[in-house]
Amino acid sequence: MVRRYLGVFIVRGCIFKCSLDHAKKAFYRCANSISGKVGFLASEEVVLQLILSKCVPILLYGLEACVLTILLSKHQIASLDFVVNRFFVKLFKTNNIETVKACQEFF
Repeated sequence: MVRRYLGVFIVRGCIFKCSLDHAKKAFYRCANSISGKVGFLASEEVVLQLILSKCVPILLYGLEACVLTILLSKHQIASLDFVVNRFFVKLFKTNNIETVKACQEFF
């Protein structure tokens, strides 16, 4: 059972655990909305700035309630990383993860 408290989805159980599914869905919804309106006709810098200013806060909202290294599992941290990597793959039209990592360091 998942309960929402102050925007954080908490999974009921013996240990404290947060659910990131709603945040990831909201991130994808926001990113798809931006790409639908702006398209990828705008420069990569413009699209990336829109994503960073509008979508990433949606993804990271409430995570300060969870100490990332203690309360989130490695799988959950990797799933957050995958969401961001997937957007870079779509933006730069590449499947090479090394290219994606280089673009993330550049921007």
